[in-house]
Amino acid sequence: VLVFPGQGSQWVGMGQRLWETSPLYRDTIREVDAALSEYIDWSVTDVLTGKPGAPTWDHVDVIQPVLFTAMTALATLWQHHGLTPDAIIGHSQGEIAAAYTAGALTLQDAARITTLRSKALLPLTGHGTMISVLAPPEKIQEIANPDHWNTRIWIAAHNAPNTTTITGDPDAITHLTQQLSHHRIMRWQLPGVDFAAHSGHIDQLHNELQHILAPITPQKPTTPFYSTTDNTWITDTTLDADYWYRNLRQPVLFQPAIEHLTNNGYTTYIETSPHPTLTPSIHETNPNTTTIHTLHNNQNDT
Repeated sequence: VLVFPGQGSQWVGMGQRLWETSPLYRDTIREVDAALSEYIDWSVTDVLTGKPGAPTWDHVDVIQPVLFTAMTALATLWQHHGLTPDAIIGHSQGEIAAAYTAGALTLQDAARITTLRSKALLPLTGHGTMISVLAPPEKIQEIANPDHWNTRIWIAAHNAPNTTTITGDPDAITHLTQQLSHHRIMRWQLPGVDFAAHSGHIDQLHNELQHILAPITPQKPTTPFYSTTDNTWITDTTLDADYWYRNLRQPVLFQPAIEHLTNNGYTTYIETSPHPTLTPSIHETNPNTTTIHTLHNNQNDT
């Protein structure tokens, strides 16, 4: 199974050695960059190669297209070297790269989604935050202020039995963090995230996202694609504008997806990303799995 994580696996310099040594990696980056250029006025290639004057990594509308490009190129390399995935899954915005790799989106449609949707998030930046908590949702809800639950803080992702992502208003998250500290529960802030994905904050984007993503034409997957938005196999042309709104609004059902896959004989998982962020959750959900990362933060390996 190829696994495409959401935001958080990015790091400055990621893929630099591949850029220098792999013509296929470079060609794929350039191909994706060309598709993205219809919607943005800057170059992903410039960001990845550290060109002076390139956009910085501190905005969601830069991070997400860059991650989409890098993960797509890494998946292309895996397949070039003979790996044929039996299934593909993604997590949050990682589902865009996953769907494209599975044949469920054209490159042009995937480019539209990753650029225009991340631009739509800009008005929400600075008004939210997200934390990862080493506890099940029920325990977190028990600790949280009941007036905040599903009004100011929400479950963003069910990652593993004892790993949950929480999203919401910064001050409500700060209050929850203090309560978690009192109960000696480990938690940390998601890097580079200053908006509340998978929360009620996204409701205000519903009409805009339906409009800007309406032109996409979903395809039937050519590789089995399991949705962590709906916790089911995608077998038809259902990845429409409404799906990509729900992918951003609903909690990510990563743990149920891994449980389904492992119960049906899928035991080996390759995290197709610049840094492994989901590997611990896969192992926690099923310790009998084999997990492989592709790149690792600040390690000159592949």
